[in-house]
Amino acid sequence: MTGTFDLADGDALVVGGSRGIGLALTHALLDAGQEGHEQGRVFVTHRQDVLPASLQSLAARFGERLQPLYCELGDDTSIASLGDQLRAAKARPSLTLHAAGILHEEGLKPEKALTQAQGASLLRLFEINSIAPLLVARTVLPLVPKSGPCHFAALSAMVGSIGDNRIGGWYGYRASKAALNQFLKTLAIEARRTHPGLCITAIHPGTTDTDLSKPFQANVPEQRLYTPEQSAARILRVVMAGTPEASGRFMNWNGETLPW
Repeated sequence: MTGTFDLADGDALVVGGSRGIGLALTHALLDAGQEGHEQGRVFVTHRQDVLPASLQSLAARFGERLQPLYCELGDDTSIASLGDQLRAAKARPSLTLHAAGILHEEGLKPEKALTQAQGASLLRLFEINSIAPLLVARTVLPLVPKSGPCHFAALSAMVGSIGDNRIGGWYGYRASKAALNQFLKTLAIEARRTHPGLCITAIHPGTTDTDLSKPFQANVPEQRLYTPEQSAARILRVVMAGTPEASGRFMNWNGETLPW
């Protein structure tokens, strides 16, 4: 595979696929399978109790090829249940894309100074941005084929690079993404023994026009603010170009390697 994903190769899983980049990834994967031959399914997690409207419209178009699954990433039991749902569906995820993450929410926003750091906010950022992807990997990897080209990727961020940190601030978000990178690097080392055909990637998607970045777009040049569709296409291209020998890498959306 050199940048595209043929869903005849297996199933795909998008974690956090009902909005933003995750929704664009889901749509791109479904579109990639419209070639007339037997196709794998696209499993996509959502956190609402009812199926979000964004996924309802895709289900109407793609039918059973879209497989929505409920998962609350702040709940270990719910993440474990995700594995039960995948096993019940006999899923074989050759591609997992973890697109869920938070930068801000009610009562939580990036810190501009040390005085704004709050324990509860820091824990929340680590819970969703770092710990949840690792627990998803623990749940999904037993279902991933042990041989053949497979991929597990999570959306990281350039601000998670310790080597590239030049302006400070955003303590919790930076640290939670740095922790995610370390988790994925460590997992890649173990997976070389258990899943020799697997490539694990942390990828920076670039500043994308989503709810996550919206409060911080004022100073972003127009040509550097990307649509979710642009980011999804780039993510898939970079992730699918990865080889097992490169597993544990930290990549930019343009295919360049980022410093840890």
